[in-house]
Formats: sequence, C-alpha cells, structure tokens
Amino acid sequence: MSSSIVLSPGVTTVDLEPSSIPADWIISGKPETRSRLLAKSHDGTSYVMVWECSAGRFRWHYVEDETVTIVLGEVFISAAEGHEHRLGQGDMAFFPAGSSAEWHVPDRVRKIAVMRKDLGYPLGFGVRAWYRLLNVAGLSKQSPLAPATRSESGESRFDSAA
Repeated sequence: MSSSIVLSPGVTTVDLEPSSIPADWIISGKPETRSRLLAKSHDGTSYVMVWECSAGRFRWHYVEDETVTIVLGEVFISAAEGHEHRLGQGDMAFFPAGSSAEWHVPDRVRKIAVMRKDLGYPLGFGVRAWYRLLNVAGLSKQSPLAPATRSESGESRFDSAA
C-alpha cells in the first residue's frame, strides 16, 4: 500500500468551513466555529483538523482522544476541579476520550487538532500485543521518535473527567 505525505503550510491562513458547537454546550456568548479536515489515516482511526472559534464560553465533551496545539490566539481551559490553564500560541494539550473541559475564548483561537478514536482496553491491548509480537519477531519497524522507555516529562496535568 502506498502512502501520500500531506503537507499543509499556512495553517494560520487556510480557508475554513463553518461548523458549530452543540447549543446545549454553550455557557455564554455566541461562539462561532470554523474548521477544515487536513488529513486522515488510511484506517480512519486518526485525523488532523484546523479549528477556529470566536469569543465565548462552552463545555466541550471529548468522544475521541484529542491532542491540540494552539496556532493563533488564546484559550483558558478549566476541568472538573476548576483550575484554569491558559493555552496560547505554541502550547499543547491532550484531552482523553470521555473527558470534558470548559473552554473560555476571550477573542479568537485557532488550533491544530489530532484526533484518534479510542480503541478501548481489550482491543487496544490486542493491538499492542500484536505489534510487540511483530517487534520480537523482527518484522516491524519503530519510529525514531518513539520513546525507549516511558517517563514523566514534568508536564502540567489536571483531571478533566466530567
């Protein structure tokens, strides 16, 4: 199977299509959103989006794992315990599937979002076991970016469970 590399220079200026936040998630203001799909994995379990939102406050419920990097503007994120965290240009956050967070956008924010469907523990365990078996048999390759060991990097963490 061949794979095409997707390059998307200028994510801060790419044209976006109107999208929306479910009305019952909006807490205050009239946030308007726009987005564009940039890439999707061949198996359909991961995709990359550019998403932008105008001023407002809303509760976001994550149905997939989502890793975001802010490329323009800023947002203040609050989780269940109420601590507020500012994310600005260049900042990154990870929201696991099943979590929720309150977003307060003072003016405008644009993010790159990498979404991945959560396989659940049984299927995820099976996939990891399969790749481990391939690795032991010398039939798989590992990205040079993959960590040799698991360690804590000292990042700021907060509980975002709903």
